[in-house]
Amino acid sequence: MAEYNEENIRTLEWNQHIRTRPGMYIGRLGDGSAHDDGIYVLLKEVIDNSIDEFMQGNGRNITIQIEDETVTVRDYGRGIPLGKVIDCVAKLNTGAKYDSETFQRSIGMNGVGVKAVNALSSRFVVESIRDGQLKRAEFSEGKLIADHPLQPTTEWNGTRVSFTPDNSIFPNYHFRTDYVEKMIKYYTYLNRNLIITLNGKKYTSKNGLADLLADEINEETLYPVVHEAEGDCEFALTHTAGKYGEVYFTFVNGQHTTQGGTHQQAFREGIVKAVREFYKKDYDPADIRNSIIAALTIRVQEPVFESQTKTKLGSIYMDTENVANRRSIRTYVVEIVSRLLNNHLHRNPEMANVLQNHIQEAERERKQISSIKKANREKIKKISLNNNKLRDCTVHYNTKDALNAETTLFITEGDSATGSITKSRNPKTQAVFSLRGKPLNTFNLSKAEVYQNNEFNLLQAALNIEDGIEGLRYNNIVIATDADVDGMHIRLLLLTYFLQFFPELIQTGHLYILQTPLFRVRNTKRTIYCYSEEEKLNAITACGSKAEITRFKGLGEISPDEFRGFIGENIRLDPVILNKDIQIRNLLQYYMGKNTAERFQFISENLRTDIDTMEVQNLKED
Repeated sequence: MAEYNEENIRTLEWNQHIRTRPGMYIGRLGDGSAHDDGIYVLLKEVIDNSIDEFMQGNGRNITIQIEDETVTVRDYGRGIPLGKVIDCVAKLNTGAKYDSETFQRSIGMNGVGVKAVNALSSRFVVESIRDGQLKRAEFSEGKLIADHPLQPTTEWNGTRVSFTPDNSIFPNYHFRTDYVEKMIKYYTYLNRNLIITLNGKKYTSKNGLADLLADEINEETLYPVVHEAEGDCEFALTHTAGKYGEVYFTFVNGQHTTQGGTHQQAFREGIVKAVREFYKKDYDPADIRNSIIAALTIRVQEPVFESQTKTKLGSIYMDTENVANRRSIRTYVVEIVSRLLNNHLHRNPEMANVLQNHIQEAERERKQISSIKKANREKIKKISLNNNKLRDCTVHYNTKDALNAETTLFITEGDSATGSITKSRNPKTQAVFSLRGKPLNTFNLSKAEVYQNNEFNLLQAALNIEDGIEGLRYNNIVIATDADVDGMHIRLLLLTYFLQFFPELIQTGHLYILQTPLFRVRNTKRTIYCYSEEEKLNAITACGSKAEITRFKGLGEISPDEFRGFIGENIRLDPVILNKDIQIRNLLQYYMGKNTAERFQFISENLRTDIDTMEVQNLKED
């Protein structure tokens, strides 16, 4: 047993603590493949400070430049007080956010955010421009390397922060433009008249949350978006023509609470209350909210989040002053949402009729499948899900938060692929679900028909999404199939299932495709894994013309030792992202419907050359 005495006690500098335990401050690390990876948290922490300035009425323009993995954010607020610039970016628990009079409804309340950015960056530069003077300081890994004296300037007041995430903390990172754009758009939806310029492109919003929904909806809607606001609450909602799912975008003081919290629970409750009171019928909440897409934002004084990354609101009060008369978030949101939505239904009888028909249709289907669901639950009890289908991870039993950022479920097919991933995974956070053969094509099938399919029934149980994604057990759902025709087909069948019955999993950023290497190029000194033809050619150049080239034709061919590197810290994931211009129904109709001749013609015209090239290449390698 190791000794435990005074010599074992260590005191770390603030930057060392952040670098040693970065997950405490920014959640997952990652390489930028996932929307909640650390580099986006760093970017957000810097932008949040600029947004706080805008919310205080200082500066309506923010400029962001991302170039060569370095980010620069310039705002035109008041600027950091010149004598406190270094303290504000390099001294924990220091900042104006602790002064509620200065920042009453701020996003960053913990005095940590920008310090974490500083500590986790190989280069960090802060400049404050205030009243004709500029203060500049430079850091590396949180350590001050240059403290420049004050100098005169003609620039507008404000703050400029430039940082380069440390590659030793974020290996092979890259900023995805679509993730950054979405983040920027959310800021503009929540702060009307704010103008954010990203790499020369301007973003702004006139209609707030209504613009957000317009940008997120991928289906025909049953009625125009309901958009209401009062006091510290704004919301927008509609129902789509798709039959399934609930999608919510909720925010607190501009922070996107991807895991919801007390305000989202109150929002859902307020919607149900309004509908029941208007129709004077005790409709089931699931039927009322079926296929809803909605957004809510509230302003709270000194909000309490369940983690530093602020993805779930834990506060129960709107404000912290006047303890005797504090407003409950639940009471406040439920009252406003139910009253304003009820009034809207009275003013729009045509919408009210459409909504009632939709609710009644959902009610009929729910009753139709209730007996099937009950039978399925009994069936699952008799089947040992762990032994037959699911190799679970252990983190669920060690944390209160089932949506721990690191929890991942790999969905794969076949014994060899399942075995490779199971032996290679991190059993604490990574689980494996094994398919048996090709799953059912669920396009145009009802939920009742799909519930009778064993494969999808067990997958629902493993994910815990039978009654919606609130109980989702894994933050990342990764489709891991072979990079051949059969693997691609299985991938399409799984995507069809999720798009048809659980679109919110995709719209809220939980679904990914695993990239696995197609080639291994090696000589006696080095081994390079390649994910494309271009990477293979570069690897051959690096290793020499006599290098050994191996073409991987399936996941089962990759040894567990090799696989460990592909699903560990170097994992490459392609997020499944819906283009707002593509409607889900039309997409599925084309690829999974009965228009076989149309698809065959498309393939013949567009893929023949690629297939011929691949066949010739494979013959050479074989």
